[in-house]
Amino acid sequence: MGGLIAIGAGLAIGLAAIGPGIGQGIAAGKALEGMARQPEAAGMLRTNMILSFAFMESLSIYGLLVAFLLFAQI
Repeated sequence: MGGLIAIGAGLAIGLAAIGPGIGQGIAAGKALEGMARQPEAAGMLRTNMILSFAFMESLSIYGLLVAFLLFAQI
């Protein structure tokens, strides 16, 4: 039973890290495209990008929390 919990914890943190990682790459690319097209809007785009990065990172932290909770069951 402990092995299955360890596999579940590994999957929890792995899947929780890959989703926001892909999302951050796409968001950063789109924000840079927007800044290149409209330099006067760079401040607003940068602020919104940083805010969205914070929300994406919170998803990774939730995945880490689930992994720790599962690992504590071993």
